[in-house]
Amino acid sequence: MKTKRKLLILGLFFATAWQVQAQEKSITNTGASPYAVQQAVDMGDVQWTKGFWADRTKSCYEQMVPQLWHVYTDASISHAYRNFEIAAGLEKGEHTGPSFHDGDFYKTLEAVCAIYAQTKDKKLLDMLDEVIPVIRKAQRADGYIYTKATIDQQRSGQNIEFQDRLSFESYNIGHLMTAGCIHYRATGQRELLDIAIKAADYLYGFYKKSNPTLARNAICPSHYMGTVELYRTTKDQKYLELAKHLIDIKGEIEDGTDDNQDRIPFRKQHKATGHAVRASYLYAGVADLCAEIADTTLSNRLFEIWADVTKHKMYITGGLGSLYDGTSPDGTSYNPSEVQKIHQAFGRDYQLPNLTAHNESCANIGNMLWNWRMANFTGDAKYIDILELALYNSVLSGVSLDGDKFLYTNPLSYSSDLPFQQRWSKKRVPYISLSNCCPPNIVRTIAEVANYAYGLSTDAVAVNLYGGNELNTTYQGKHISIVQESRYPWEGTATFTLKEFPSDHTLKLRIPGWAGKAEIWKNKVKIDAPIEKGYALLAGPLKKGDRIEIRLPMDVSLMESNPLVEETRNQVAVMRGPIVYCLEKQDVAADINIFDLKMKQGEQFAPRHENILGQDIVLLEGNAYRKNSTKWNSLYRKTSDGKPEAVPLRLVPYFAWGNRTFGDMSVWMPVF
Repeated sequence: MKTKRKLLILGLFFATAWQVQAQEKSITNTGASPYAVQQAVDMGDVQWTKGFWADRTKSCYEQMVPQLWHVYTDASISHAYRNFEIAAGLEKGEHTGPSFHDGDFYKTLEAVCAIYAQTKDKKLLDMLDEVIPVIRKAQRADGYIYTKATIDQQRSGQNIEFQDRLSFESYNIGHLMTAGCIHYRATGQRELLDIAIKAADYLYGFYKKSNPTLARNAICPSHYMGTVELYRTTKDQKYLELAKHLIDIKGEIEDGTDDNQDRIPFRKQHKATGHAVRASYLYAGVADLCAEIADTTLSNRLFEIWADVTKHKMYITGGLGSLYDGTSPDGTSYNPSEVQKIHQAFGRDYQLPNLTAHNESCANIGNMLWNWRMANFTGDAKYIDILELALYNSVLSGVSLDGDKFLYTNPLSYSSDLPFQQRWSKKRVPYISLSNCCPPNIVRTIAEVANYAYGLSTDAVAVNLYGGNELNTTYQGKHISIVQESRYPWEGTATFTLKEFPSDHTLKLRIPGWAGKAEIWKNKVKIDAPIEKGYALLAGPLKKGDRIEIRLPMDVSLMESNPLVEETRNQVAVMRGPIVYCLEKQDVAADINIFDLKMKQGEQFAPRHENILGQDIVLLEGNAYRKNSTKWNSLYRKTSDGKPEAVPLRLVPYFAWGNRTFGDMSVWMPVF
């Protein structure tokens, strides 16, 4: 792509007004799964209007997507798009970058499509129309598409595929399938979808004839979700057959690893093990399949694994993958030859370090993807609770408030005194040179948050996420129009005006687990509503013009962990609503070490609004306490008998840490 053309496109982004009225209808929702309790709304049928997600979607449109597009189409920064140009024969050179770079670019296309669905900005289509023909030209005649192998084949003259167990061919194709479906739904155009279908047909044939050892070359199974998504879009049964086969092949080899989730067949797995990104993607793909076929041997495994994760292995921020490197089975085997190194590992139960927490942004997104599918499959709001927790905390922490810098890992504490260098920067950076998979994943997730706001069924509309938005959709021939007004997550009130609502439908309002209770008002009259699976049910008669209000308590809570979590025993974290807070060095006096501070039970915190990098953020003001101000110069010291000294401080939402100045930070603080 020529520099002049690139700058023109980026300039047009900023010249276009944010609120573009939708003139076109998106493709009909293709997610009507027979065993799902609720379905997603059509892309573009939810528009954020004002407040938290309107601001972040605007940032996604004006900063995140243009910056990401620039990064991936500028060969001096990243070779992701240039690799396609070389594979297509349009440029000369060698493949540069990680083997999953193709997938990075497909995720970028998906983000552009999702923003287009909400804005109908034609310039976004121009960007897509410029690159999709190049992707098509880079695809082999038999459907295989993987720029690294194609560029190598240009030199050797031989077709080489799936020879390296650690290559990401299937992962890349999985993201191509998802991007193709999203592009079709958002635009009605088939060009990218047809490329994806051709690639999926190749995979179908490959897995039909391959032995398990060769077919296991499927690092990070995004193609499980992609294959089911393609089935939902095309209704071609062979993709459903392929999805089932992909799961069944797990564990059919003798030298499987937890790092690839195939040491044990999935149908025999009861606990979360191995690589957190690959595991959460696998669980999401299995949940997709469970919505399409009745198979309790699969769904029961998901229920067991979900309970294991949420009770033993998940951070208070919704982050997954506590260890940079762990071992499997768990380092307890008496035979050293049986112990395997696992990257980005879940670790043992309750093994949740803070300073060295890994929590790759992609794993946190994987947690969201999995819980969204579990929510649709079961209709249970407890899964939306986890989705929301991860979204507001461990996912948003991965991107700066101004939208152009990113984190790969998301620790719960940072100390400038730590006497060793960790593998990944704790400062957000524009481009993560060794592995930039997280930025496009984060951007596509933020671009698609509107898709998670509501769930639809034959007799109900479920409100999953609160925030200022408008829903205008048609489901099973019935038109639904709702206006939601809310300053959530900073305030706990949301008001719904029913513009059009089927008389035989129930409005379901999620009562978050953190809230415990809620007040429901209908046309200014407080009412009692039955609670089912975490939703307050408002049945008929509901009619046009009705105003429904939910009021959630926004108290500040001090949270404690299970005492088996050694690193946070006798410590507390602060939450308000779905937001986890942390203490940063800049919010205490210069001579204070934040790790000397303790919280007092019953301490009161007052919310205060502040503008940080153009975003409205609520901070909490209160006090912590210290007894000893002596500088640490030893491993141990005697405790101080002095009177606790009150230290004024402010707490910032965890997702916003490191945006003002970079320094020491901690989510957890000792309590006395």
